[in-house]
Amino acid sequence: MQSPSSEGAARETSWQWDEAGGGAEAPGDVIGGGGGPRLSRRGVLVGAGVLAAGGAAWAFAGSGGDGPKPQPTALSGPKPLWTYRGPEAMTPERLVSLPRHPAYLSKAGLQVLDPVSGDPRRLLVFDPPRPADWPSDLELPGGKVVLGPEHLLSATSRGHIDAHHLTDPGGDWSEPLPDELQGQTRLAGVDGIFLYGSVWGDPRRDGTPPEDRVFALRLADHSFDWTVRTEGTEQPVTPATGFGLVLACVRSLGGRTQLVAREAFTGRELWTAPGAEDLRWCVTGLQELLVPDGNGGVRMVNPTTGGPGWSHSPARGESWRALPPVLGSAQVFVPRDDGVVSSHDPSTGAVLWTCRLPFLLDRRSRPLAIGGTLFVPGPAAGGVGAIDTATGRLRWTFRDSGPGRDVWTVSTDGSRLYAGHDDVLHALPLN
Repeated sequence: MQSPSSEGAARETSWQWDEAGGGAEAPGDVIGGGGGPRLSRRGVLVGAGVLAAGGAAWAFAGSGGDGPKPQPTALSGPKPLWTYRGPEAMTPERLVSLPRHPAYLSKAGLQVLDPVSGDPRRLLVFDPPRPADWPSDLELPGGKVVLGPEHLLSATSRGHIDAHHLTDPGGDWSEPLPDELQGQTRLAGVDGIFLYGSVWGDPRRDGTPPEDRVFALRLADHSFDWTVRTEGTEQPVTPATGFGLVLACVRSLGGRTQLVAREAFTGRELWTAPGAEDLRWCVTGLQELLVPDGNGGVRMVNPTTGGPGWSHSPARGESWRALPPVLGSAQVFVPRDDGVVSSHDPSTGAVLWTCRLPFLLDRRSRPLAIGGTLFVPGPAAGGVGAIDTATGRLRWTFRDSGPGRDVWTVSTDGSRLYAGHDDVLHALPLN
């Protein structure tokens, strides 16, 4: 079943890849939440706080963006429960997986919001100060960060893994890395029990070659359950919550790419399989392991043996590229860069339905499946599409009146949907 769409809107979408710059370090504004408009933390909302659908007045009132900001208008879709305006654009690309909390990540740090009201609860600053000679457009060491059940986890302080509690400063902790894990650290994700990561070793003073390793840190007591030396540079794939059986890793070795399966509780290597040159992502589930097929599509890999399963590729005359699939309770959803989402039987790969969205997608679009709905974020002007996972029907598209250049992001805590782009984050009802 294919949903109605606006192919013209998709063709007119323009993509902006440069990153939005920062601004002041104020905590931001909460507007339009709960029972109606509230006073801004930096001033009073201009006028009635409601803009015309044209949205041309979506701008700061006052020089330098220090004045009050007007309330955005939802052009379509459900009415937001609340809307948070941050002092600078979000940087969701630093998160390796979707958060399970209302969180606003920017260059200033992570602002944890109250899920009911949208009020700021705690600002987590985890990046060290930039050296005086550090280029302004170069990211600090430490790279991406992980949001666990209760902590923001980062490796931005050299030789340590730091955990910032999302609401309680007394719950913060820092764990020094053991001697064999000294080097450049990258965190890969959590599965509810372990935090997984990898280390590129530094050259040794005695002339011995550096060691590359993968590791698992137990979240309950901050202990390292295992570390394993790897052959070549290896990066664990962000684990799915509750996977707990096989840890998938991508290995780069002598210009070749391999897919490696490890036992999640020991790190023991189970099997390796050659990877296509465009092995850009890998999606794991309870019984699924999905990778690019090398032709723009997606293929299933047997997580026990590494053997090939079904594949779904562009047909003759089609031109599209699959983005990382999303796993549902009994479906595999494959979003494509041409704005089409297809649903597949996880055992056979048979197509159950397709839905064409009124906007295009790109590699930054990270859909989310929850409670019978697939939420698909598009470009700033496109919004977020909500697809019924049983029928493939497009239920609604949520957009706001604010222009922007970033792709929308979506996340959930199980009670609300958090959808945002640029410097705006909305809380939406799930139903």
